Amino acid sequence: MPNATRTIRDIFASFLRLGLTSFGGPVAHLGYFHREFVERRRWIGAADYAEVVALCQFLPGPASSQVGIALGLRWAGFTGALAAWLGFTLPSALLMLGAAYGLHALPAGAAGALAGLGLVALAVVALAVMQMARRLLAGARRWGVAAIAAALVLALPGTRGQLAALAAGALLGMALLHDASAANGESPDAPRARRRHALLALGLFFALLLGLPWLAALTGNGAIARASAFYRAGSLVFGGGHVVLPLLEGATVPQGWIGRDAFLAGYGLAQALPGPLFAFAAYLGAAIATPPNGAAGAALALVAIYLPSFLLLAGVLPFWQRLGHLATARRALAGLNAAVVGLLAATWVSPLATGSLRGPRDALLVLAAFALLAAARLPSWLVVVLGAAAGALWL
Repeated sequence: MPNATRTIRDIFASFLRLGLTSFGGPVAHLGYFHREFVERRRWIGAADYAEVVALCQFLPGPASSQVGIALGLRWAGFTGALAAWLGFTLPSALLMLGAAYGLHALPAGAAGALAGLGLVALAVVALAVMQMARRLLAGARRWGVAAIAAALVLALPGTRGQLAALAAGALLGMALLHDASAANGESPDAPRARRRHALLALGLFFALLLGLPWLAALTGNGAIARASAFYRAGSLVFGGGHVVLPLLEGATVPQGWIGRDAFLAGYGLAQALPGPLFAFAAYLGAAIATPPNGAAGAALALVAIYLPSFLLLAGVLPFWQRLGHLATARRALAGLNAAVVGLLAATWVSPLATGSLRGPRDALLVLAAFALLAAARLPSWLVVVLGAAAGALWL
């Protein structure tokens, strides 16, 4: 059974450590989360974790950040969600704020160190997929669902394949996984938001999505216009941080808020930092030429781009949790769990492995990192440090 001891301080400290060490993008972040909260701390079971991942894959917004927010929400309500988000986002947001003030120079050896960090992320994801498969793929039918999901993701790159894989997993689970009818919810102390509050959150989500552009046009207020642009980006993007690039570029560059070269320079730096890629919003908010900019602009942009995730999760998660008491829904969720394993495995192959492995040295570093994590059971942060050092010296 998952361990129920999770204070606000514990939640913040855990996610802060992940925000400092989680390199490699959203799929790698899910691997780090799994190792931290399922394997090491045992704060949530593997099946419950997979269901949270499945839900966040369906919703628009930054998938890995949403998983963290959802976990905090389930453990300690809104305060827990805020603690998880702050801990995971602050390190990269502060670094991006520094970059907006002109701190762009990277030390010698940084390219190799960054490559090493990306290769360690490959090992983390591989271990997480193996551990999830061991727990969630009991029987040939579940393995088959995972294989079908992986094939769909590889055949249809991007959001279409992910949504198709999850939909297929749910349908196949309802049709085939008749042994998954028993309730399998997490520990009884998990907070349950009231239905009325959930409906209010969903109403506020749509009210801001539709009302902010109208209010910005009516008032001509620059702060409201920027809040509207970043809120819209956080509300409409599916597929994670890389997909938000055209939305943010279209919202900032044509308006003259920031030059295209400065935009691309900040985006390139964001991909080399730990934590969520959506922290790039802090750079944009700070680098805009006219007020509110600087630290105030960064805070405005960050709050606006992440607020949709808080509202959507607060509105959807209570209804998602209620599905666990229905036999048909339990079979669908079992299929979703299997599909998540296949989705992560396929994403590990492409784009992670195909985009990161450039030769035998890269493969050896991934194998070494995997051995340190799986066999030696070293903590993730230590393997991250060792991987960065090895990359700087060897790659």
